Amino acid sequence: MASHILSNFSKPANGHVQDGKQRDLERDVKNVHDPNWRITSDFGVKQSNTDDWLRVATEEQTGPSLLEDPFAREKIHRFDHERIPERVVHARGAAAFGHFKLTESASDVTNAAVLTDTSRETPVFLRFSTVLGSRGSADTVRDVRGFAVKFYTQEGNWDIVGNDIPVFFIQDSMKFPDLIHSGKPEPNNEVPQAQTAHNNFWDFVYLHSEATHMYQWAMSDRGIPRSYRMLQGFGVNTYTLMNDKGERHFVKFIFTPELGVHSFVWDEALKLAGQDPDFHRKDLWEAIESGNPARWKFGIQTIPESKEHDFDFDILDATKIWPEELVPIRYIGELELNRNPDEYFTQTEQVAFCTSHIVPGIGFSDDPLLAGRNFSYFDTQITRLGINWQELPINRPVCPYLNHNRDGAMRHTINRGTVNYWPNRFDAVAPAKPEEGGYVDYPQKVEGIKTRMRSKKFRDHISQAQLFYNSMSPHEKKHIISALSFELDHCDDPTVYERISQRLADVDLKLAQQVAEQVGAPAPQSASIANHGKTAKGLSQMEFLPAEPTIATRRVAILIADGFDPVAYAAIVAALKSARAMPFTIGPRRGAIFAKGEDREHGKGVKPDHHLEGMRSTMFDSVFVPGGADAVETLRKNGRALHWVREAFGHLKAIGATGEGVQLVRDACQLDGVRFSESDEVVSSYGVVTAVKTQPERLREVFKMARGAANFVDSYFWEISQHRNWDREMDGLNDMVAY
Repeated sequence: MASHILSNFSKPANGHVQDGKQRDLERDVKNVHDPNWRITSDFGVKQSNTDDWLRVATEEQTGPSLLEDPFAREKIHRFDHERIPERVVHARGAAAFGHFKLTESASDVTNAAVLTDTSRETPVFLRFSTVLGSRGSADTVRDVRGFAVKFYTQEGNWDIVGNDIPVFFIQDSMKFPDLIHSGKPEPNNEVPQAQTAHNNFWDFVYLHSEATHMYQWAMSDRGIPRSYRMLQGFGVNTYTLMNDKGERHFVKFIFTPELGVHSFVWDEALKLAGQDPDFHRKDLWEAIESGNPARWKFGIQTIPESKEHDFDFDILDATKIWPEELVPIRYIGELELNRNPDEYFTQTEQVAFCTSHIVPGIGFSDDPLLAGRNFSYFDTQITRLGINWQELPINRPVCPYLNHNRDGAMRHTINRGTVNYWPNRFDAVAPAKPEEGGYVDYPQKVEGIKTRMRSKKFRDHISQAQLFYNSMSPHEKKHIISALSFELDHCDDPTVYERISQRLADVDLKLAQQVAEQVGAPAPQSASIANHGKTAKGLSQMEFLPAEPTIATRRVAILIADGFDPVAYAAIVAALKSARAMPFTIGPRRGAIFAKGEDREHGKGVKPDHHLEGMRSTMFDSVFVPGGADAVETLRKNGRALHWVREAFGHLKAIGATGEGVQLVRDACQLDGVRFSESDEVVSSYGVVTAVKTQPERLREVFKMARGAANFVDSYFWEISQHRNWDREMDGLNDMVAY
């Protein structure tokens, strides 16, 4: 991606109004661009030379380096110890700062101030991540995405440590090490990296049928999101809320993006993993830097304690959703990310989340997955960061904090006083009373016997997997079939792919038969569990398009060559910027490209952001080709230019062309059924919008997106806003183009 977009959009003002957390972090910030700084040692001595080790030498001869040099030794030993242990899961991540604001008080179900005080603006830090891959793996692999939010509330830090999928593979946290071992590279050869397409993973999930629901989600388009800014976030586990009446509700937390929920197509994700492995982190960074904050609606699903057992599933089972028809989502707030980290390591890498970080008014349920997470997250931070990890700037609260915990490696806090225990003769640092904001545990009554078992509702592993698959649109079902076929094709043990093919029959017989045919397994002839035929809202991504059509932050590649139409080019660039999209100019070279009629001796031309070989269509949401006879003739003879258009067509993206540019698009994807403009008529066909003769007024900056609009910009922008043209895929047209 190019940094040129920063000049196309006004950066957020140097400084947003600083929130409490930003002010807190400023205590530890040092600006390397301050001209008054000079290099010092870690112990504060200014250094005059950091390039040469102290040694015995003359003009004619270099002698031995001297071990006495404290500055050289410090520089080397600091470098040798720069790395800390990588996270076992969620190692690769990206993050941003922002704020959370309530739009409606939830005081009827909780007395947590962060969820009841609508006058507050709570600072947040949100870290996105892949799960399985190492820190150096690619962003666009098929995987679950972490969605972890740290709320710096006035009552302490509250962490929602979630994912972009609302359910999980296992019900009991004791199985987590086995799950991750099976998904990670196989132990004998450390292959494959950052993917589940291997024997061990599919062996494990077959032997744990409770995983069936989750891998339906992972094999859906949710597993390959287009952007961190375009995925939902879910708390996954069941928590509780307590109100002033002493009533308790069970709760699930949900974040839904303003831009809609969108994904890559699989071929695109595969290619990007090599072409631009940092695609997601760069996408987030550049959107924020260009003044386009990422936003989500924050919602809750709540169930009164008295109705805990009113459902045919156990509400504490992390492999189950709470269907919206039964438990509606109540949207009560907004989360916005608007500031990038100042330094990756000290903030994004050192941030540490814990499911056990809660504030008064929020509590735990008996969710058996949550119980283990509450232990595990705290424990893993000690391994990575040391026992005083909560004193690191990114992790410390913005509210006052003090207790009688002491010492340990890298302790920062200096406690003044003569006692370090409670109770003490001074009543120093006493426990807080409830009326002072002290945390009070809900007096839950518990009955049962001590045993290793789960309640009977936990034994239903298939009905919600069926519900999810039934709720998919036709193209989403097609993608699940393709994803399963890809994954199992990489399993070379017949036992693995034959078993999974049979298990899929319990979800949907036709699904199982199509996958079995692809992977070479015997086709199941019957299912042991009949599909109930039910569907639910909120499962298909097609239900999460933006409330109003928008192309904000969409990346549009404009292909030009010498002799391009300057009117069409300038007009589309202006219109895209007006719509808060991100135009990128692509040419045969990165040097100046000259417009039709422009004097090459005295003209400035247009300097492309990239050349055709430096980027690919995979890195953009759409491709536009302006006219200009000489330009298009050059591009028509360029195989890479044709590939750009064909690949965008194959990936179901909107394609626009005006004037002679229509011929390039026709060359690239001339198929029966795809229509092209022959006159001044604007033709939109399978997401390809063309106009051979278009007047400048039809390329205006003021637009109103509409399907099939008579105006070129209106029609073209509408197609971009729809993300993909699924009809192109369902009618098989993309399969007819080599890309």
